Amino acid sequence: MGIFSNDFESRGSGIAKNAPKKTGVRLFFEIFFRKFWKLIQVNMLYFVFFIPLFMILASLNFIKNSTLSLICAGLSLVLFVVNIGPATAGMTKVMRNYVLEKHSFIVNDFFKAFKANFKKASIIGFIDCFIMLSVYASFLVYPILAEQAGKLMYIPMVITLSLAIVVMMMNYYIFLMLIATNLSFRNLVKNSFALAFVGLKQNIITFIVTAVTAVAMFFLYWRFRPLFLMLIPFMPMAFVWFLTCFNSYPMIQKFVINPYYASIGQVNPELAGESPDEEEPVFQDMGGKEKPIEKRKKGKGRRIS
Repeated sequence: MGIFSNDFESRGSGIAKNAPKKTGVRLFFEIFFRKFWKLIQVNMLYFVFFIPLFMILASLNFIKNSTLSLICAGLSLVLFVVNIGPATAGMTKVMRNYVLEKHSFIVNDFFKAFKANFKKASIIGFIDCFIMLSVYASFLVYPILAEQAGKLMYIPMVITLSLAIVVMMMNYYIFLMLIATNLSFRNLVKNSFALAFVGLKQNIITFIVTAVTAVAMFFLYWRFRPLFLMLIPFMPMAFVWFLTCFNSYPMIQKFVINPYYASIGQVNPELAGESPDEEEPVFQDMGGKEKPIEKRKKGKGRRIS
């Protein structure tokens, strides 16, 4: 039945249950556009946890009392650092469901993961913030030191930046494993570090798209600030994190989750529907095998009421 046509009588053969599944870019954009409005809602919810950053700027620029300004800025910074990790865990929970093509109650799933993983996620968030500040400081300090002591001082800056990129790629996996497994913090770090190199191809794609998105948003911030303020609450963070989960979660299934279930002689429940050893169903899905119904020709006979 077509949405924009008047043909309400004919129909096709349906969709076969065992039809080849879409993969890669086609599957990504199919889920993305299907969940587009849901992603906007997730982005809006996640954006709430960035409000303390705006409070820091407001405190430093609009509070005239310097002591009070620093106190408010410091409290806002602590609020952001403590909560950004758990908020990322909450968003990851929702995105994982979308990647697995499962339904998600956004607010419920978000805050359930927020509370359940608060301690570990807060530590991860603190480490991420510390590294980001270290990278920012390196760009401020090392160029000045290089002018005074020689260009060799650029080497520590490059090392700092390289470590930051590795940590960023570890983040592609650590939050997913946090909400999907019961691994200890040590094993979360260990596995995410390994996957940062094992899944290098996927990580590079994610990193490039993330970098392009960030550059685009910074460009809008400097040149078209009203447009930036219109976009930032609604999409960029959810888009980047959905891409991250889409690229990274199959690696976690392959190298972490599937081996665990194999070791106990079971099939990963997330992949159970794809198992060739499923029991024969009582009723068979005939989607894709039905004969199309032809459109009935209109006659001139009398209609029977």
